[in-house]
Amino acid sequence: MDKHPEYQYLDLLRETLQGEEQVDKGTGVKTYSVFGRQIRFDLSQGFPMLTTKKVYWAGVLHELYWFLSGQSNIKYLVDNNVHIWDDYPYKIYKEKMEKAGAVVMGKDAFISKIASDNNFAKDNGELPHIYGELWRRWLAGDGRAVDQLGWVVDELTKDSDAHNTLVTSWNPQYLYSMAKPGEGARFPICHNLYQINIKNGKVCLQLYQRSADIFLGVPFNIASYALLTVVLAKILGREPGEFVHTFGDLHMYENHRSQVEEQLTREPKKFPTLTIEGENITLQNFKPGMVKLIGYDPHPPIKAELTVAGGYNKDLHAKAAV
Repeated sequence: MDKHPEYQYLDLLRETLQGEEQVDKGTGVKTYSVFGRQIRFDLSQGFPMLTTKKVYWAGVLHELYWFLSGQSNIKYLVDNNVHIWDDYPYKIYKEKMEKAGAVVMGKDAFISKIASDNNFAKDNGELPHIYGELWRRWLAGDGRAVDQLGWVVDELTKDSDAHNTLVTSWNPQYLYSMAKPGEGARFPICHNLYQINIKNGKVCLQLYQRSADIFLGVPFNIASYALLTVVLAKILGREPGEFVHTFGDLHMYENHRSQVEEQLTREPKKFPTLTIEGENITLQNFKPGMVKLIGYDPHPPIKAELTVAGGYNKDLHAKAAV
């Protein structure tokens, strides 16, 4: 009997548990880390929503649509009760209010106001230089908005043997101390490059993720980019092939250790299937309601606290005054 493909993830989880001890400079939180790993999923054999703990499907689906539609304001997510990106705009808002000497509302009140006040959301819900912006409207040096993903679809439609169809989110102009003062992106771009390739008539996708939280983030990332592969296959009128997930730094936060140990006691269940309903689907008309996840029966969720780490750190990345 073939080994369940989820064991690729569980084996990495176990290896990372014994990884090198390091400390995140922004938070002081200890991590356990390994470097340079890869897992692969044949999407004809089921959709890789991990089953040893429940993965947040609504978050996967709406976040990917948020990216695909080129959005960078969290209002769409808030309106769909997805709160995985709330912390970053709130952190920016809080710093802005404190600098102005103004009263800072609590996070719950901030998110409620994003939902109810369009003008407030426009001013405070934006997360600049995030994936949707970079995928669909990368600002070129001459002022043009470059649609990287739209170009990929067009290129593969014209030439199914193309080897050049990559999308990058790594823009040094806005990253760390490479950015001008005040222009550094406030969110760390983690899943920073993917390539689409057609092999044996099927659409395959390889993701390079330079930094990965293996317990909280990676199950979500696997589902998100597997879904992206299926969506692109549908748009291109082909079957999905393989999703390949390549990692740079793969780490586990110290405060997730007991949760990881619990997950490692569980046996994987059968992967669900996924379909996309409709014909003549494009990047422009794709909607989350077209996607149907069928037969997902995971073990219960395992809760853990998100560590808001990485990205611009003023102590490390601020340029000295001249």
